[in-house]
This record gives sequence, C-alpha cells and structure tokens, in this order.
Amino acid sequence: MARTQVAIRRNDNVVVTAGRDRGKQGRVLKVVPDRNRVVVEGVNVIKRHTRPNPQRNIKGGIVEREASLNVSNVMLVCPACGKPTRIGYSTQGDRKVRVCRKCEGVVDK
Repeated sequence: MARTQVAIRRNDNVVVTAGRDRGKQGRVLKVVPDRNRVVVEGVNVIKRHTRPNPQRNIKGGIVEREASLNVSNVMLVCPACGKPTRIGYSTQGDRKVRVCRKCEGVVDK
C-alpha cells in the first residue's frame, strides 16, 4: 500500500464534520497515515472491557477511550481566522508549509 500524505498533524485543532460527534472540536492526539486515521481528544469515545494486569499496574473494568476517525471526517481549524478550512501547501524559502485556503495564513508554527 502506498503511503499517503495526511494534511492533519499531531496537536492540530480539528472539528468533526461527519458522524455522531459532528461539530465537536478537539486536539489531534495521534495520526495513523498508513490507515488514513486520526485520534481526536474527547471525540469518538468508546467503552472497552479491559482485563486487570498487575505487572503493568492496569486495573480491570470498563475503560473509556478515544477511537480513531477517518481523516476525511475532520477539518483543520485555522489558528489565524478560527474557522474550519481546507489545507493548501506553499513554499516559504526552502520550507514547504501548510496554508489556510480561506485566509491564506500559514498554519505551521
């Protein structure tokens, strides 16, 4: 499988555009580019039954944690204009940076 470039990165603020959590905002905790998926803080929370493991100091029971979402179901929130936007690319000097399609502001720090 060819590796695709994902425009969303870790610690980006995103808004969910589809599914039961539509409209929720959160910070990206993890990006899985091989599967085109992202894990967003406080979004797509599932309940998981976990066995106790005393060696790893894990208590058993029902644990709530975030499941992954497809990248197509989230949109980056531009730090400059504060709106959900698509992402473009441009070069500044010798660096390739992500830019907001609405305000043309640079998304990368």
